[in-house]
Amino acid sequence: MNKQPRGETEIALLKECVRPFDILVVDDSRLQRRLLTVALKRWGYIVHEADSGHAALAICTSRNIDMILSDWVMPGMDGLEFCRQFRRLSRDSYGYFILLTSKDEKGEVAQGLDVGADDFLTKPVNSGELRARLRAGERVLGMERELVEKNRSISATLLELQALYQAIDRDLEEAKKLQLSLMPETLCAFPTARVSLLLQSSGHVGGDMVGFYFRSPTRIGVYGFDVSGHGVSSALMTARLAGCLGVNNPAHSIAMQQNPDNSYSVKHPSDIAAALNQRMLDELDTDLYLTMLLADIDLETGAMTFVQAGHPHPAIQSPNQPPVFIGNGGLPIGLIPDASFGAIDHKLNPGDRFLIYSDGFTEATDSDNIMLGQDDWAEILTKYQHCTGPEVLSDLVWETLAFSANGEADDDLSAVLVEFLG
Repeated sequence: MNKQPRGETEIALLKECVRPFDILVVDDSRLQRRLLTVALKRWGYIVHEADSGHAALAICTSRNIDMILSDWVMPGMDGLEFCRQFRRLSRDSYGYFILLTSKDEKGEVAQGLDVGADDFLTKPVNSGELRARLRAGERVLGMERELVEKNRSISATLLELQALYQAIDRDLEEAKKLQLSLMPETLCAFPTARVSLLLQSSGHVGGDMVGFYFRSPTRIGVYGFDVSGHGVSSALMTARLAGCLGVNNPAHSIAMQQNPDNSYSVKHPSDIAAALNQRMLDELDTDLYLTMLLADIDLETGAMTFVQAGHPHPAIQSPNQPPVFIGNGGLPIGLIPDASFGAIDHKLNPGDRFLIYSDGFTEATDSDNIMLGQDDWAEILTKYQHCTGPEVLSDLVWETLAFSANGEADDDLSAVLVEFLG
């Protein structure tokens, strides 16, 4: 197997790990320095010399010294003070400090350790003992080098991941804009009705969608659906389904059927739900499913037919009256082959409001993990029954977020409000 060429960064790290150690010998005795220097160079170290603590500090300030062999007793700045000053230097790596001394009292040794010395050697220095102490220092510095390089590698990886996450975040922001573009305008006015639409994802993108599957001045078809799960997969499914129910091209809409004269008419809501269920099972190879409420409304008479496929019960609210929740529950879309979806007929009277909403409202939980529930939801709807249009939906979102823990939605929030003027 051919080995892949190493990158420049990896080669630099390897060179750093194998480079020889720099050792500084500090002693006011030239002869003592010479004896130590000869041995250290023979063992492969890069050796520097200083005849005083002040000179040693100057070298440590300008060079990266790995290990120090310093005499304790020196004129001016002694080894103890030099060690103390050395530890105060700002360094990128650790420096291993060995004091050379004839002192062997425990109190003095403790004093040396207290100011930062790592080890001691008794003078005169034994060559074998010196080599052993230096190897111990090498192990310490080797471990430190390894940790530093691993930290550098981790930092570089984190920077790469951060850049990747930022790119993903930008893509998701664009995906959110595209998803919102699938929803028509938030307020649509008709001669006898107003239709307000709301779509608010709990994340960048979500699995909810609302819209029209057909509309004319006298008749509209509205829907709201909620794809299982969250995130990109659910959002992609909403885009696919919104295309299936699109109003722009009836030839590609699952809600429309072609007549013998090549004109198009709207299918019955039950047939639309059944066709969508079959398409998900036959063509979309996925474990996702969705709940949906789809309504066909005559804007002249108020006659309405709707299908509830596992979606929350829609609310009917007459003027100055509490809301009434209607529907039969029904099966979700995309779970059971050849499932049937029964339709429900209802007549809207002038002044009535018809609300389709997702379970992100009624299943919102507070800090005690208690759900909002349908009873509290009814109270909220009653509280804002005198508000109209998008204002109503904005108030419902505000109440839900105020109830939720940390003021954040656990799930996507979507709704369709039909205000029948008559």
